[in-house]
Amino acid sequence: MFVRTPAARTAVALAAVALAALLLAGCGQDDDPSVATPSTVPTSAAPSSATATTPTSTATSTPSASASTTAVDQQITVTIAKKRVDPPTGRVTVSKGQLVRITVTSDVSDELHVHGYDVGARLPAGTPGSVEFRADKTGLFEVETHESELVLFQLVVR
Repeated sequence: MFVRTPAARTAVALAAVALAALLLAGCGQDDDPSVATPSTVPTSAAPSSATATTPTSTATSTPSASASTTAVDQQITVTIAKKRVDPPTGRVTVSKGQLVRITVTSDVSDELHVHGYDVGARLPAGTPGSVEFRADKTGLFEVETHESELVLFQLVVR
């Protein structure tokens, strides 16, 4: 029979707590989308076609201070002025696997968030904010602002 001393029990307990803390830290996810790190998957895939109903999306990219310089498959640009979304709220369809960049300019400070992908960006008043991610999950995802609670569009990934 193995008998543990109080010091051995304490050491085992501390080791278990340290292991649990490390596991939880590795599995945790920050709920603040402004600190989320977008996917950095290489862009070796050829761009595929995408359809957009509103808002307008184009295949060209407009660099911004917070966006990377990699070529994107789908660029989506939205402007918010006096709580009005331009182009009006609608759906944007992209193909699974495309690299998507969403750039939003708001007349008031806010925060952009893409549900389901948990990426976001701060939107300083009058300054474009961008998120970039690989559309690797199929479905319907809401893109919104947090402070003003505006739905900018619904992203459809097929």
